[in-house]
Amino acid sequence: MTDETPKKEVNIIIISDSAGDTAFNNAVAAAAQFPDAQINYRRYPFVYNKEKLAETFQEIEKYPNLVIIYSLVKDEMQLPVIRFIREHNIHGIDILSPVVEAIQSATGSRPLKKIGAQHKMNQKYFDRISAMEFAVMYDDGKDPKGFLEADVVLLGVSRTSKTPLSLFLANKNLKVANLPLVPDTHIPKEIYQVNPKKIIGLTNDLSVLNEIRRQRMIAYGLNPDTTYSNTDAIKKELDSAQTLYNELGCFVINVANRSIEETAALILDHLGIEE
Repeated sequence: MTDETPKKEVNIIIISDSAGDTAFNNAVAAAAQFPDAQINYRRYPFVYNKEKLAETFQEIEKYPNLVIIYSLVKDEMQLPVIRFIREHNIHGIDILSPVVEAIQSATGSRPLKKIGAQHKMNQKYFDRISAMEFAVMYDDGKDPKGFLEADVVLLGVSRTSKTPLSLFLANKNLKVANLPLVPDTHIPKEIYQVNPKKIIGLTNDLSVLNEIRRQRMIAYGLNPDTTYSNTDAIKKELDSAQTLYNELGCFVINVANRSIEETAALILDHLGIEE
C-alpha cells in the first residue's frame, strides 16, 4: 500500500448481552492483521432485551461498511441480529454459538443459556464494567467533571481514535474521559486541574488525517473537499492542539500508522501500568 492509497474504513459493531469483552478481544486480534485499514470499534454491551436491540439497530444504520460481531446467548436475541444482517447485506459473525454447539455435541449436555455465565463476579469484573460505563458517560467531553475523576484523560482533534482508545483502556480497568479539540473553542477549566501525568495528547500527521477525513466524507456520500478535510484547517487544528499540549506539559502520542493496541501500550507504559 502506497502513501497515496486511502485507508479503507471499517466499522466493527460489537453487540453483546454482557460486557462484550469476548467479542471485542476477538475483533481487536483479527483487526491487527489489517494495519492498512481504518478500523473503528463501536461497542454495544448489555443488550439484553429486544427494545435495546432495536435501539442499537437504529444507531448503527448510520455507519458505513459495517461488520457486526455478536455474542448473544438467547435464541430470541440472535434471530433479529441475523435478520438485520441479511436485510442490510452486511458481514456478521456469531462468535459464541459455534463453540457452544460444538461443546454440546461433544458432551451431550444442554447449555445453560445464562447470560454472563463465563464471568466470575469478583471485584475486578465489576471494576471493569464500571470503567466501561465511565468511558461511555464521559465520551467527547459530555461532562467536564469526568476529567477530575478519570484515571486517564485523552485529548485530540477529530479522528485521532479517542473513543476506541477510551474503550480499549476501559477494558484494562481504567476510567477514561476524552475531549475533542477544536480551534478557538473553550477548554474546560477542569482540564487544567488534572495531573498532567494523567493527560495524553493525541496527534496525527497532516497528510494522514486529511486522507482519513476525506474518505470519511466520501463514505457518507458527501463532498470530500470541505473545511473538515481542508489541509490548512487541519494544520490549524493540529497546531492549536500542540500549543495546548505544550501548555499542559502532557505526554503526546502521534497515532499516525499506529494501531489502537500500540497506542494503548504507550499510554500504559507512560502511566507505569503493566498489562
